[in-house]
Amino acid sequence: MASQAVPVTFSETSMSDNPGGLRYVARQPILDMRGRVHGYELLFRAGPETVFRGDGDMATRTMLDNSVLFGLDKLTGGLPAFVNCTADSLTAQLVEILPPSMTVLEILETVEPTEALLAACRKLKTAGFRLALDDFEWRPELAPLVELADYIKVDFTLTNALERARLREHLSGVTVAMIAEKVETQEEYKQACSEGFALFQGYYFCRPILLKNRKIPANRISYLEILQILRDGQIDIRRLSLLVKRDTSLTYRLLRLVNSPVFAIRKEVRSIEAALMLVGEEAFRRIATLAIASEMNANQSTEILRMAFVRGRFCELAALLCALDRGEQYLLGMFTLLPAMLRVPMAELAPALPLREKVREALLGAVSPESSLIRWAECYERGDWVICDGISQSYGLNRAEMARCYTEAVVWADAALSLAG
Repeated sequence: MASQAVPVTFSETSMSDNPGGLRYVARQPILDMRGRVHGYELLFRAGPETVFRGDGDMATRTMLDNSVLFGLDKLTGGLPAFVNCTADSLTAQLVEILPPSMTVLEILETVEPTEALLAACRKLKTAGFRLALDDFEWRPELAPLVELADYIKVDFTLTNALERARLREHLSGVTVAMIAEKVETQEEYKQACSEGFALFQGYYFCRPILLKNRKIPANRISYLEILQILRDGQIDIRRLSLLVKRDTSLTYRLLRLVNSPVFAIRKEVRSIEAALMLVGEEAFRRIATLAIASEMNANQSTEILRMAFVRGRFCELAALLCALDRGEQYLLGMFTLLPAMLRVPMAELAPALPLREKVREALLGAVSPESSLIRWAECYERGDWVICDGISQSYGLNRAEMARCYTEAVVWADAALSLAG
C-alpha cells in the first residue's frame, strides 16, 4: 500500500468540528513512461488507518457514500481509481457500489487467497472491475490471484534488483501490467524502466536532477519580471502588455485562458489590455500566473503543473482562514514546484522571485505563519495526517475548512489544466 499521496478530501475534522469523525481521501498519481497519468490510487482514511475496511464501520460506509456522491470522476479526472481493499470489503460486496469501469480493486498483501475470496474476485471481474495485487511478493498459493490480476504492484523500498528479477521469472508468460511503486528518485525511475516496468508510482517526476550553478533561462527572466508587475499594488498596463506580447506562446495561453469557460467571460477578448480591463486585476493576476506556469513547465510531466495549480489555489483559498495575503499565498504555493519545472535549485531561484523576504524564506523551508499553509499541503500530499493535524492546531486552522479548500483546489486545478496546455 502506498505511503505517500497527493490528496483529495471531503473532510477531516475533530469530533467537535463534525460528529461524523475523521474522513480523508487522498490520491497519488500512477504515471506511464511518458509522464502521463494512467490513474490515481485513492487512500481512504477512517481514523488512523488508510485502507478501505469492510467491517461495517460507519465511518468507512460514510466515506464510500461521499465518494459516490462526489463522483470518482471528480477525484481522478475520469481516469482509473485504484482502491485498497481488504478481504472483507471484497467478499461482503461493499465495493460493488463503485463504478466498475473506473475502479481497480487493489488486493492488499495481507489477504489470503481463500475460496471465498477467489469466488468474489471472479464475480467482480465479470462485473467489469479490474484487479491489482499490492506490494506483491511471489508465493505459490497466490498463483490463482495472479491469473485474475490486471496489475501487479512491486514496492521498490522493500525489494532489491535480484528479488525483482526472480519475481519476473515467476511471472513469465503472465499478461499483466507491472507497476513500480514508491519510486522517489530519477535513479529509481531509470532502474524500474530498465527492469521492464511500464507504470510508476511515487514522486520521482517532481524531483528531476537539478543542474547546479545553472542560470535561470533568459526567456524565463521576463516571466519573473511580469510576475513582479502583477504583484505591484497597481498594474502598469502598458508595460505589462509590452512584456507579454514579446512571447507569442505566452500571449496565446493567456488569451485562451481568459476566453475559457473556467472564468465565465461572455465577451471574446482579443488583446492583453482588453483582458485586464474586462476581468479585473485580481482575476487577471491569477490567469496570467497560470499561463506563465504552463510555459515554465514545458517538456515536463503535466502532473507537476497540476500539483502547482492545486498548491497555489489551495493556499489562496485557505489564506482566508488565517488572514494571510491571498495573492501572495497563491504565488507561494505555485512557486514550490519551480525547481522541478526549471531544474534550478530553490536557493538559486528564490532571490529572483517577486516575493516578500518572509515568503522567500518560506520557500527555503523556514517555519513561520507564511509557510503554514504550504507545509500543511505538502504533508497532506505525503499522507502525513498527524502532522497536518498538528499544523492546523498550532495556527488555529479549522480542519474541515482546510479539507474543503483542498477539494475545491483539486477540482479547479483539473479544469484549469485542461485549458492551460
